[in-house]
Amino acid sequence: NFDVVVVETNHRLGLLGYLFLDEVAGEDYKGSGNNGLLDIIDGLKWVNANISMFGGNPENVMIFGESGGGAKTSCLYAMPDATPYFNKASIESGPGIRMIPEEVASETTALLFRQLNISSSGWQKLLELPASDLLELQVSLPKAAGQVQNQSRYKGIVAPRAGNFAPVVDGEVLPVHPFDPVAPEISRNKPLLIGWNEDEYTFFAAAWGDVSGLSLDFDGLHRKLEPQFGKDTDLIISTYRETRPKASASNIFVEIMSETLMGLGSVEIAEKKAGQKGAPVFLYNFGFKSHNKVPNSNYELGTPHAMDITFKFNNVVPEGLPKSITMSGDWPGRIKASQNFAEFWTTFAKTGTPAAAGQPYWADYTLKRRPTMRIDTACEIIYNRYRVEREMWRSLGYIG
Repeated sequence: NFDVVVVETNHRLGLLGYLFLDEVAGEDYKGSGNNGLLDIIDGLKWVNANISMFGGNPENVMIFGESGGGAKTSCLYAMPDATPYFNKASIESGPGIRMIPEEVASETTALLFRQLNISSSGWQKLLELPASDLLELQVSLPKAAGQVQNQSRYKGIVAPRAGNFAPVVDGEVLPVHPFDPVAPEISRNKPLLIGWNEDEYTFFAAAWGDVSGLSLDFDGLHRKLEPQFGKDTDLIISTYRETRPKASASNIFVEIMSETLMGLGSVEIAEKKAGQKGAPVFLYNFGFKSHNKVPNSNYELGTPHAMDITFKFNNVVPEGLPKSITMSGDWPGRIKASQNFAEFWTTFAKTGTPAAAGQPYWADYTLKRRPTMRIDTACEIIYNRYRVEREMWRSLGYIG
């Protein structure tokens, strides 16, 4: 329907894709902390060589990803080996501002060796272990490193702490942090699309099995946020209560968590790209609501993390899906919102400027007007959205 060719690539994840062995395993393992990204680059090279046979244009390629895929897209945007093979990018609910520094990646490798009771000189024993054993270790390492689940002050979706497996800023394969301190010069002339869903956190409440934030009063809201935000808690809550006077405590909790998980990093990337004064950047919020409830709660999902994927692919249909995975709601509206989303994305893929028939003109993001496209059944451009909240977060150091 939209005259694009879509290619998806397999690539290694987690420990298998991002275990940093450069310092212990010799020349053959240089770049090991970014094997997953190197897999994707191989896919991009394949597209460049072969996509014309499938009706595609190797000179007009968009890369895109959601969640962890958004973080990887952020990395590719800053990688010399990747940039010759794409022309524009879309980072979706996965702002990758900073990745794992070498020294932190080394700590993770040392921690893994301690868990296995092997020395760095005996690293080859890793090659004898079944992948299933390595994956079990991957899950246990954050706890072994003494991590707590805390999203408060790190930049974007990746937590640069020992025990995590993610792309490594090794000075070669990934020369720099993707968007810190600035947008990558190497992609100055490549248009960028970035944004997040309005209710990202409801997905994580379900996935983590913690719905305690979905039935709060305001005293409970303070208790819930204080371990993460400390002395900043009062100001954060008062700011959101001022800008949302009719919102419940749980509504405010979901908004705060959604913005700190995905929103603040997305805005920071948009600002840095706009400040570069090169190719345009376009910022969005996805807002179509599901009225299904978060499991084990009475709180609606709204627009949770990952809900945008089926909409972008124009893959929402009222018939033909198992009842267990369909979402309640307005089906004509759902189909229209999906049409809008898919048309915005594919038009951007083809032209570098997102557009959809019958919807508002989507102006690129500038530091003066700050337009955000709210994508729904009827789309809306909102100028300087979340200004008060954004200025508060910046004053506290949560936006660079």
